[in-house]
Amino acid sequence: MPRQIFQLKMSLAGVRPPVWRRVLVPGGYTLDRLHRVVQHAMGWRDCHLHSFEIDGTQYGEPDPDGELSLRDELDSRLDAVLGKGSRLRYTYDFGDWWEHDLVVEDAFTAEEGERYPVCLDGARACPPEDVGGPSGYAVLLSALADPAHPEHEAMREWVPPGFDPEFFDPGRASTLLRRFC
Repeated sequence: MPRQIFQLKMSLAGVRPPVWRRVLVPGGYTLDRLHRVVQHAMGWRDCHLHSFEIDGTQYGEPDPDGELSLRDELDSRLDAVLGKGSRLRYTYDFGDWWEHDLVVEDAFTAEEGERYPVCLDGARACPPEDVGGPSGYAVLLSALADPAHPEHEAMREWVPPGFDPEFFDPGRASTLLRRFC
């Protein structure tokens, strides 16, 4: 049976200018593997908890204390819970609360000889970890853009060396996806 491929667009909610990625992933991936795709395509480091919401149902890593009602993401394949046109929400870092809107833009048969997952396109760098969510990222961008900003020097020293909020390389993202997903 031919493999089904989903074309997903991931957009980071609440961030301007927009940060987004377009990726191709096998429909046989579990939500756990989709989590890794989001992490590597966006540029996160997987340092925090996460969850998915699909049609009002929460998915993620099971809570050992039983306090969170989540379906196990390891037991949920994309092709079982999603289809063309589906929308889902991925939340990363429950402190900073990064919400990602994901849309299944297309579903098609895998091309023979093509390797998946792959990042087709995207815009702008992912915000640094622990910057304080969308509002903290807005402050960071403002401080970096204005040498007269009172936090300009501190923020410049805090961001990773070479951080450019406008830069995104889909080829590098694809390399990471193929290596770690």
